[in-house]
Amino acid sequence: MVKTVLEKYDKWMASAGGDADLVRELRAMGNDEDAIFEAFHKELQFGTAGLRGIIGAGTNRINIYTVARASQGIANYIRKHFNTQDFCVAISYDSRVKSDIFAEVTAGTFAANGIKAFIYPELMPVPCLSYAVRELGCAMGVMITASHNPAEYNGYKVYNSEGCQITTNAADEIFSEIEKLDFFDDTKKMDFNNGLEEKLIEYISGSVFDKYIKNVLSQSISRSETEKDIKIVYSPLHGSGYVPVTTALKEAGYENVSVVAEQVRPDGDFPTCVAPNPENKEAMSLGLKLADERGADIVIATDPDCDRVGVAVKINSEDNRADFRGELNGAYNFLTGNEIGILLLDYICGGRVESETMPKKPIFFKTIVTSDLAETVASHYGVETRNVLTGFKFIGEQIGFLEAKGEADRFIFGFEESYGYLVGAYVRDKDGVVASLLICEMAAYYKAFGKTLLDRLNEIYELHGYCINSTHSFEFPGASGMDKMREIMRGLREIGTSEYEDVKAGICGLKIVEKIDYMDGIDGLPKADVIKFILEDDCSVIIRPSGTEPKIKVYLSVKSDKMADAKAREEQMLNAVDGLLVL
Repeated sequence: MVKTVLEKYDKWMASAGGDADLVRELRAMGNDEDAIFEAFHKELQFGTAGLRGIIGAGTNRINIYTVARASQGIANYIRKHFNTQDFCVAISYDSRVKSDIFAEVTAGTFAANGIKAFIYPELMPVPCLSYAVRELGCAMGVMITASHNPAEYNGYKVYNSEGCQITTNAADEIFSEIEKLDFFDDTKKMDFNNGLEEKLIEYISGSVFDKYIKNVLSQSISRSETEKDIKIVYSPLHGSGYVPVTTALKEAGYENVSVVAEQVRPDGDFPTCVAPNPENKEAMSLGLKLADERGADIVIATDPDCDRVGVAVKINSEDNRADFRGELNGAYNFLTGNEIGILLLDYICGGRVESETMPKKPIFFKTIVTSDLAETVASHYGVETRNVLTGFKFIGEQIGFLEAKGEADRFIFGFEESYGYLVGAYVRDKDGVVASLLICEMAAYYKAFGKTLLDRLNEIYELHGYCINSTHSFEFPGASGMDKMREIMRGLREIGTSEYEDVKAGICGLKIVEKIDYMDGIDGLPKADVIKFILEDDCSVIIRPSGTEPKIKVYLSVKSDKMADAKAREEQMLNAVDGLLVL
């Protein structure tokens, strides 16, 4: 029998006694039917990104019970698919509210199921979790984080035995295991300290971190002209990146690093920024202020789980003032995720060619929403590009396929437009630590020739053509948000049919050359709720619902001989797309 919202609420009122915060919240919503509905009208969806939601009481929230239930479902999955000797998992967590508590609950659930839990003794980022899964020979891994979401969110990422986030088939099977479970009656529990005493829970040793850092350092291109006295400003945005990023930079010889003091301390409330997202200028404002004071060459920031990196570069000449994204205080220019990725790809390829370390038949991976200019750059160096669906897990999966054939060394770089980058096959998720190191190394290398990253970006545009890529999000909050998103995507799929001939004529005056619906399984890729409109003049629009948030994301790609013309066209295209997303 399907329980009503109020029946679910009553069950939680009677059973949820393990967290005083939850008890208080449940009591407080007793006379608020809207609050009860939002908390209980559905369960958090478990998918390839695991769980992600607002921290709080209810089936539609992240709390110790939704975390324990997910862990029990994964434990059941492990018992079905792995031998007894492989019954172990790796666990890490970042600075978000209750991340440490959720990590301990996760470890206790696995321990109660006879599955050994290796857990970091302090917060560690995504790449360290991915590395630990592989280094310790674990069946799976769990990272407690909500990445770059606002402070009220937390989440639960799941990794396979290769240190890669699970993909569709595994997620579906795990979800089917989770759905069978009652939140209170079907989850096994063990006190965290008891698990430590019984050696079913064990802290991950410092040697694992040391080996990870050694692997990061081994990815250096090490070009002799690099000026390591470059002035760097770094912010971990109150997250888990401080220790690994500063350790990697110091061991690589970069001593002139200033850290934003106000943002060093891990704090899940993120008191100095509304959202700890290095894609946003606001999150990096304190870093820009410090950079201006110190005369820094480059500013970098990582998100709470340190898998994304944002970059701002000092403008040293009038030629740089082209301003790709907009300036702050007229001194620094923000780079987009696509621009950072294209610069890294160009630098890595150029360095490998120069040092004669380019492997035979090199491969570069990118997601379908990432700039097509990257493919042009890769081709320039004789590197094959392979496109995957949105989500870095699909890049990690492809590295695993290469490794299974003994060809992992063919992988030279992978990136996605949302500020995620990976060099090296020792980790299978985006890595803000190695990306930070190589971004600083790249900036230091060009400085030796009197150039900035903006100068090199201009050179790339002059060689391959100017391209502007931008990402835009349209929010659909509340219980009806998902229904609205589904209806919008249904309508977009009708474009090109007789009812939509007026739209078929074009978007923003540009004719639609082709409509690609990835729900049809294009180019051998799994089916995905993504639509791409290829327009004339090498422009395109990609539209997809977010897999983790109530948002529709739009990716615009514009080419033009002049930057001003491209920007004007981008704004016109965005206005046109805005009209398509209104029900």
